[in-house]
Amino acid sequence: MVWKPGHYLLLALALYSLVVTLGFSLRGRQLASLRQEVGILSQKAALAPEGYVLPLPGACLPTRPENLPGAPRPYRKGISAGFVFIQGDACVPVVRGMGVVAAFGGEVVRVEGDYKEPSAEEYQRLLEAVRNGASPEQMDLLRGLEVWIRHPDGRTSVYAHLEGPYSGLKVGQRVYRGDPVGYVGSTGLMGGAPRLLFEIWEGEPDRGRFLFQGLSREELLEEAKAFFRLE
Repeated sequence: MVWKPGHYLLLALALYSLVVTLGFSLRGRQLASLRQEVGILSQKAALAPEGYVLPLPGACLPTRPENLPGAPRPYRKGISAGFVFIQGDACVPVVRGMGVVAAFGGEVVRVEGDYKEPSAEEYQRLLEAVRNGASPEQMDLLRGLEVWIRHPDGRTSVYAHLEGPYSGLKVGQRVYRGDPVGYVGSTGLMGGAPRLLFEIWEGEPDRGRFLFQGLSREELLEEAKAFFRLE
């Protein structure tokens, strides 16, 4: 069994209740021992690691400029809004069907299971149409299959170009950090190499600022290393 912070806290509370209930009948030494165990468990709960993780287990942050938030793009107002995990810039193999996990706990607010790739002509017209911005419908085509998760801190994470969502994943479902949400694919890329587009937005996607927006490459990587729990 993998112990999560909540498990330590529940056990600590249970032991504390036992201390209170039996306090009048236990000898001083037994009481002190129980109190010490409660203290240790409470410390573990308090010190348990928090924060966001990367959506590919074992991966590192991309470092190539073209794979970072804010990288130039010939469409979508000229910039990318997220990290692109692709073979050769992720510290792990990025292959079709690789599992994608939730970066942080929250509520699933979008799950797409069907996607029809546009024709080459339709795709080119789409890229031309979104040079100065894209509607939600156009962004759906660009990102391919997606999963969105809204987090308690007000942010929303987006997992795009998926081969498909995790089986049984539904809108309204509660997920926890590290839970499976989908599989790496290349939808929305007209048959390009498998990759994962991972965006974090302050609020709703495409309606505000994305995480690390406006930072230089060096500033972005420094802040991202502090923001994510990196193995």
